Amino acid sequence: MTPTPEQQSGGHRLRDRFSVTGTVTQVERVARRMRRIRIDGDAISALTSEPGQQIRVHLADISDPRTWLRARDLLRTYSIWRHDDGIELCVFDHEEGGPGARWAQELCPGHSVTFSRPQGSLVLQDGPYHVFAGEETASVAFAALLRALPSEAPVHGVIEVNEPDDRLPLARPLQWRYRHGRSAAASTSLVESLEQLDLPAQPGVAYLAGEARTIQLLRRHLVADRGWPRQAIRTKPFWTPGKRGLD
Repeated sequence: MTPTPEQQSGGHRLRDRFSVTGTVTQVERVARRMRRIRIDGDAISALTSEPGQQIRVHLADISDPRTWLRARDLLRTYSIWRHDDGIELCVFDHEEGGPGARWAQELCPGHSVTFSRPQGSLVLQDGPYHVFAGEETASVAFAALLRALPSEAPVHGVIEVNEPDDRLPLARPLQWRYRHGRSAAASTSLVESLEQLDLPAQPGVAYLAGEARTIQLLRRHLVADRGWPRQAIRTKPFWTPGKRGLD
């Protein structure tokens, strides 16, 4: 059934109350499986955000009742790569080619994009030093956090990607590790890389992001093996095999 003009108008008012709409101005590939998407607009320049936060992108027009027939495909969460007068995302091309990957692949300059206001708790904390550990899906948020750190702040960390050309540019050097086709889920090789980091004896602040089971293993190492308090560890599970809606 086609929605009436009244239904459409009411749906747009509801959407605009909680969301922001902008226009795609740039799309480029920045790594083998990452696309940088820039979205500009008057409403976007007025937004505030903290490095490491994310937005929830509407993959379809949620003001149209017909889109709710496939509600699980309506929204996808993406970390903010950069926020100045516009917002930039780096979207990962997932191998399974789901709704989010298809959305990013089809985007062109001039397309309209609606998304939530920036949110999320993976933001910088005070500490004597900062530790980062995660994989491809974490590298976007990590890049934003690293750009925001004072130059004198000590930094340690490791990012595991599949191949060298999956790396994103970072403002501060971290170690890179490569899976070469191994699964990113419950990655023991990433845990081993974290174990090998030469960290100070006292705890710092850790940011763990990416696949949920891997995050659990990374946190367990910091708490059980290095004696870190849990409150010194910030975690953000973005995905895990076979499960939707972690955000």
